[in-house]
Amino acid sequence: MHWAGASLRFQEHEFKTRTVYGDIPGANLLDWPITLADLEPFYDLAEKKMGVTRTNGIPGLPGNNNFKVLYNGATRAGYKMVSTGPMAINSEPRDGRTHCYQRGFCFQGCRTGAKWSTLYTEIPKALATGKCELRAKAQVVRIEHDARGRVSGVLYYDGEGNLQRQRARAVCVAANAIESARLLLLSASPMFPKGLANSSGQVGRNYMRHLTASVYATFPHKVEMFKGTTMAGIVEDEARLDPKRGFVGGYHMETISLGLPFYAAFLNPGAWGRDFTRALDQYAYTAGMWIVGEDMPRETNRVTLNDAVKDAYGLPVPNVHYDDHPNDVAMREHAFQRGAAVYEAAGAKEVYRVPPYPSTHNLGTCRMSEKPRDGVCNKFGQTHDIANLFISDGSQFTTGGAENPTLTIVALAIRQSRYIADQMKQGAI
Repeated sequence: MHWAGASLRFQEHEFKTRTVYGDIPGANLLDWPITLADLEPFYDLAEKKMGVTRTNGIPGLPGNNNFKVLYNGATRAGYKMVSTGPMAINSEPRDGRTHCYQRGFCFQGCRTGAKWSTLYTEIPKALATGKCELRAKAQVVRIEHDARGRVSGVLYYDGEGNLQRQRARAVCVAANAIESARLLLLSASPMFPKGLANSSGQVGRNYMRHLTASVYATFPHKVEMFKGTTMAGIVEDEARLDPKRGFVGGYHMETISLGLPFYAAFLNPGAWGRDFTRALDQYAYTAGMWIVGEDMPRETNRVTLNDAVKDAYGLPVPNVHYDDHPNDVAMREHAFQRGAAVYEAAGAKEVYRVPPYPSTHNLGTCRMSEKPRDGVCNKFGQTHDIANLFISDGSQFTTGGAENPTLTIVALAIRQSRYIADQMKQGAI
């Protein structure tokens, strides 16, 4: 519901970072067990399913004022790859949904349904087949297994707080990187004392959230960045591989617009006084960009269970630990400088560096690996330890890449679903 719609493909080198980047001290880099060529057919299917603009003959979205400021500054600063981006937002009526009316505030959901979302695309279609059941307000608390070590079902609390058991031939975990890891750890048993699918000890480790930061700037004339799509444009030039910049990996500069309360909370956390209120008074004259880049996976950046703090069902809540890697720090500083240069080239009066949010794209914690000792699941998201247990979300990412992850998550899900169907037909699961 709350994503902006940016739908970018990973680049070829981002699937083999250990080979391309080398041994980066303090980073737990690993090549993916798949390549871009493996995923390209499924990127095609995902883009068609989601209606991604600038693919399959779908025109791009129009540029709002926030994009025009970005475009003018970026092109003056020498950037070439600047557009309204590949977005999973209808630029024309499609799939029974209307086109984007440019009402803005996309993070709050799309009232017209122009933005692709499982809420009003995939889930209703699945329910219409009669082969899908949606159990709302439920929380899975444990994945069960049989004496052979194969998963047999899940325990969950229903909407009324009653504990239920659902038998299963296979289980796909898609609770996002924090809760997926937590669920596997909560499902420990005498046969799996460290948690399900955790013989490698990698469940919960290598948590990534993308390198992020924001740059805002005020201008002499009104921008009204809140009008039109939230992520209205993308600069892709800095996503290239160029270690001469002082870091490996790359980043994108993407327009962003926050509602005034959200903007006030993150512009300068904890700030008060005349300078702060002056910045808020300039809201209508402000343009904004968000920086998203590849952060380094680290074993110490991880999700663990907090036995001292329990949830409503008496279960340990997750602890999330994250420290920037020096490569992340160098990339963020470079991005701050280049983002400021873009707005200065567009004629900015003032430029604000805004610190990263506490979390954005939660990734890793159940990563893919060629060898069971290095990760949690194989190239199809099938856990190394348990053949009928699958990881189906961003936690299976081996590394994060510089791109917004939703398109890759959908592509991997399509690929995985076909694999599961084939395995079931063969009687393997």
